Amino acid sequence: MNTNNLVTHVILTGGVGSRLWPLSRKSQPKQYLEIFEGKSLFEMTVDRNSHLADKVMVVGNADNHHLSGNVMGKSQTEYINIVEATPRNTAAAIAFAAFASNPDDILIITPSDHIIDKIEDYNDAINQAIEKAKDGFIVTFGIIPTKPETGYGYIESKGDKVLSFREKPNETTAKEFIAKGNFLWNSGMFCFKASVLLEELKQFQPEVYEKSKIVWESSKEGFLDLETSLEIPSISIDYAVMERSKKIKVVPASFAWSDLGSFESVYDYLVSKGHSVDKNGNMVIGCDKYTTFLGLKNTIFVYTPTANLILQKENSQDVKDIYSELESQNSELLN
Repeated sequence: MNTNNLVTHVILTGGVGSRLWPLSRKSQPKQYLEIFEGKSLFEMTVDRNSHLADKVMVVGNADNHHLSGNVMGKSQTEYINIVEATPRNTAAAIAFAAFASNPDDILIITPSDHIIDKIEDYNDAINQAIEKAKDGFIVTFGIIPTKPETGYGYIESKGDKVLSFREKPNETTAKEFIAKGNFLWNSGMFCFKASVLLEELKQFQPEVYEKSKIVWESSKEGFLDLETSLEIPSISIDYAVMERSKKIKVVPASFAWSDLGSFESVYDYLVSKGHSVDKNGNMVIGCDKYTTFLGLKNTIFVYTPTANLILQKENSQDVKDIYSELESQNSELLN
């Protein structure tokens, strides 16, 4: 490893996982649930990257940073803690990480709630990205798709060149993407030199850059100020930089990846790990009581002490509508 380029693993911990309600709550978002072989997704993220990086940085918020602290304590990992007073989307979160770094540091940005298998392929993709980042590129990871998924954005690519970024498609468009063969799932993972990202942010979103810099410079032990934070435009790193910069490269990656963003993806993951389903594909999550399904297929029963959810697997994306409805009622059931 080149000593001038220390590698920092930056974990973004925002998000409440509204499509995994009632398992995922504001007080215990999905990345902290220990339902994956006794570990949380967050802990798995820390473990997976521990040997790839020299430093770890966690960008969290006022609501969840103590939960992150518990995970880091459990895995005995020293880390740089950045605590946002209010969520301002990924452009600001990533800017804070870059401001907290040395200009030549290479940052690997990952969400805290993804599942990744085929670790050799993952390590290989990260190492490729680090080399490109050393050459001044901003690298995004495109996952070779396994099906026409409508829950992800796509990257149209040619080799390591990005031709375009595409929003989450409808089913017809997703099938067209897959048929063309040069479309990758946009994983929301990035790798770059801190100074390169900040230069591009300054060029394309000067307001995000300036306001984030002010907030960072007034931070106390990683805790950011609420009032000045509210002035930062809330914009994703995709809109702010990725879709506009000429320095973007993509690493087409063949590791197995899921953002576990819906009960359908949780179902598929649990099945792959031997979680039981009945002969009609019905599954129980979170409950040991004997439960039987009559006349139902591909139904998921999600049990928690205060709320239950019963859904058809293919309606997984609609759970967020239930979440929004409860939010409009100010429901205690989201906490």
